[in-house]
Amino acid sequence: MNITFYTYPRCTTCRKAKKWLEEAGHTVEEVHLVDATPSAETLKTLLDRSQLDIKKFFNTSGKVYRELGLKDRLADMSEEEKLALLSSNGMLIKRPITTDGEHVTVGFKEAEFENVWKA
Repeated sequence: MNITFYTYPRCTTCRKAKKWLEEAGHTVEEVHLVDATPSAETLKTLLDRSQLDIKKFFNTSGKVYRELGLKDRLADMSEEEKLALLSSNGMLIKRPITTDGEHVTVGFKEAEFENVWKA
């Protein structure tokens, strides 16, 4: 199965997730979250398919998130504003985002990968 894998190559969690996917037999197409940050439209599609709250797409432990004071600001923002913010800086996006066009996972939890991506 071909997987689109939104990643930041220096992220150790991303490397672990990629290794897991490859060992499970998946072909992984990497998209660098900073060099090729997904558009708001792409993020909206991923959000809808994931059925997660948009807050799960934010890298809440990241430096940029803290510098922008988003912990206190997100609650007052519309979904469109949040998507625009995410698409403006790949470092705001929780990583990795993994999709086959139908399923979407955000982050890496081995049990979730086992459930969703086991070939």
